[in-house]
Amino acid sequence: MNPGLAHLQPYPFEKLVKLKQGATPPQHLEPIALSVGEPKHATPALIRDALARHLDGLANYPVIRGSEVLREAIAAWLCRRFKLPGDSIDPNVHVLPVNGTREALFAAAQCVVDSTRKPLVLMPNPFYQIYEGATLLAGAQPYYLHCDQRNGFLPDFDSVPNEVWTRCQLVYLCNPGNPTGAVMAEPALRRLIDLADKHDLVIACDECYSEVYPDETDPPPGLLGAAAHMGNTDYHRCLVFHSLSKRSNAPGLRSGFVAGGAALIAQFASYRTYHGCSMPPPVQAASAVAWRDEVHVRANRRLYREKFDAVIEMLSPVIEVPRPAGGFYLWPRTPIDDQRFARELYGQQNVTVLPGSFLSREIGDRDPGRDHVRVALVPSLEECLEAARRIRTYLERP
Repeated sequence: MNPGLAHLQPYPFEKLVKLKQGATPPQHLEPIALSVGEPKHATPALIRDALARHLDGLANYPVIRGSEVLREAIAAWLCRRFKLPGDSIDPNVHVLPVNGTREALFAAAQCVVDSTRKPLVLMPNPFYQIYEGATLLAGAQPYYLHCDQRNGFLPDFDSVPNEVWTRCQLVYLCNPGNPTGAVMAEPALRRLIDLADKHDLVIACDECYSEVYPDETDPPPGLLGAAAHMGNTDYHRCLVFHSLSKRSNAPGLRSGFVAGGAALIAQFASYRTYHGCSMPPPVQAASAVAWRDEVHVRANRRLYREKFDAVIEMLSPVIEVPRPAGGFYLWPRTPIDDQRFARELYGQQNVTVLPGSFLSREIGDRDPGRDHVRVALVPSLEECLEAARRIRTYLERP
C-alpha cells in the first residue's frame, strides 16, 4: 500500500459529523448549513441549455485535451480576465480542461514531485485539504505557512528558511484564500515567481474563488497576469486552476481547467492520459458557453454582495466579522473554542458552521485556524439572514 495513506487525516466534514454526534438541535428550527462551500444559486439557463443541446456527444469518447472550441474559450477568457498578451496563451499548448479543480490540484503533486529527493511542498495553513493529501500521496512532506491576523492571513514566503527552499519542489497557493478570503497582491505574486526561478520549483495557484469579489472595479490578480506583467509570457513554472463551480454556480458540472507553462501542461496531459479523467463532450460544450459569458458572473457577485451586507450588519454588533477581499466565506474569530462554538451553535440553533481548526494544523504552539469558524454564505439571502439572526441569538445568550 502507498505509505502516504497512513498519514492522511480525516476530511474536515468527517470531523464535523463526529463533532455533532449527540447534539440535538431544536426541532422547530429548520436546519441551515453554512459549512460546505457548495454554491446554491441557480445554475444559469445558458449552461443548462447548452448541456441539453449537446447530449448527442454522449455517443463519442472524449479526448483528454478537450475540444478545440473549449480550449479556445478558456484561452480567450484568461486573456480578457487577466490582461494577458493575446498571443501568449496558445489553446493547444497552455490550456488543459479538467473535471473540476479538485482532481487537477491533486494530480499536480503527482506530476511535479520527485519522491526520491526528500521533497517538501509548501502550502498555506489553514488550507484546502487536497493540498496536504496530494503531497503525502506523492511521497513528499508538507511544510505549512501560517496565515493569521499577524500576516494579513497571507503566507510569508520571505520567512521560509533557505534549507526549506532547497528541498521545496512545489508551492500550493490559494488566491483568494480558502477559508480566509485574503487576496495576495500582484507584487507578492511576482516575488513568489522570482523565488520559483531561484529555487527551481513549480507554483500551483488555486484561483477557483477569483470570480467572487466585492468590488467590480478591483478583481483579484492572478498568477499568470503577474507572470506576464514581469515579462514571463511563457508562464514557466506557473500553473493556475480555475473552475465553473463557484464562478458559474455549476458544482455538479465538474468542469474546470489548468493553464500554465507549455512543458508543465504537456506533462499534465500525459499523466491524465493514464489517469483517464477526460471531460464528457456535453460538459465541454456547456463549459465553453459559460467561459464566454460574464453577465451571469456579475449577477452572481451581486447576490453575494447582498448577503455579505445583510449578514455583516446583523452580526457586527456581537462579533467582529471582517469582510473578505474575495470568496464567499466569513472567517470570524470565536469568543470560545471553535469546536465548542460550532457544536453549541448546532445544538441550540440548528445552524452548522465549520470549525477553523478542522482546516488547519497545529505546528508548535500555533494553530492559525483555532478559535475561528468558516461560514459559507452559499444559501439564499433569506436563509443566510435567518442563520445570522440565530448566530446572534446564540452569542447574546446569558
